[in-house]
Amino acid sequence: MSILVLALLIGVVAGLRALTAPAAVAWAAHLGWLPLGGTWLEFLGYTATPYILTLAAIAELVADQLPRTGSRKAPGPFAFRIIVGALCGAALGEPGSMLIGGAAAGAIGAVIGTLAGYQARMRLAAAAGRDLPIALLEDAIAVGGALWIVASV
Repeated sequence: MSILVLALLIGVVAGLRALTAPAAVAWAAHLGWLPLGGTWLEFLGYTATPYILTLAAIAELVADQLPRTGSRKAPGPFAFRIIVGALCGAALGEPGSMLIGGAAAGAIGAVIGTLAGYQARMRLAAAAGRDLPIALLEDAIAVGGALWIVASV
């Protein structure tokens, strides 16, 4: 599969769950699936990085279930998702000298994931009459998708 398509998809994951995408990318770099050594993104493969990002991603998955959690479409969270999508897309593109294209695809994917994920969740939750099962489905899609994407690089 094309690196730019994978970068777009990791951006979509960042739009769904902002910290799941970088946690998966960090694990891919740490395990040697994504060669980032000697690049400015090398820090993603450092020993502690995947563990720290995984803990942060788990905290985000829990926080998302809380009623006080703000909207992903608010300016701050939305911008953060775009930045994370761009970073993850750049990481996927870097080994193939597609840093800029990967970053752009990741940012576009994050916009798509944020807006489409929000709409899908709201509509499905309304149809189901409850948000929790839909939120958990969205979590599973984000985690499973991220793992599939980094395994496909």
